[in-house]
Amino acid sequence: QLQLVESGGGLAQPGGSLTLSCTTSGFPLDNYAIGWFRQAPGKEREEVSCISSQAGTTYYADSVQGRFIISRDYAKNTVYLQLNDLKPEDSGVFYCAADDTGPLKLVCFSGSSFYEHWGQGTQVAVSS
Repeated sequence: QLQLVESGGGLAQPGGSLTLSCTTSGFPLDNYAIGWFRQAPGKEREEVSCISSQAGTTYYADSVQGRFIISRDYAKNTVYLQLNDLKPEDSGVFYCAADDTGPLKLVCFSGSSFYEHWGQGTQVAVSS
């Protein structure tokens, strides 16, 4: 059974850092692009970053460019999202999702409709 489990959320102060993890099971990670999405209360889910299944092509939303870093560890079946210089507007539930891009190993797509499998989310709160 294909599963994604997020962890690493919590409370951080403005300017602080957190590292989120997305651990997968039930499927070969190197066949899937992974996206990270954020949903703030009362707002739509937005994609903040994604990474291709191979070769590490990445995408960042403008709002997080230069502050967030996405990476993956195939041996651990885990994708990480490092959150730096956190701002209160970064608060929300962070979800990871998997997209089987088939032969397109060097791309990841922006948009939740591309992603077939989702985790349950981890809460991030940024407050002083």
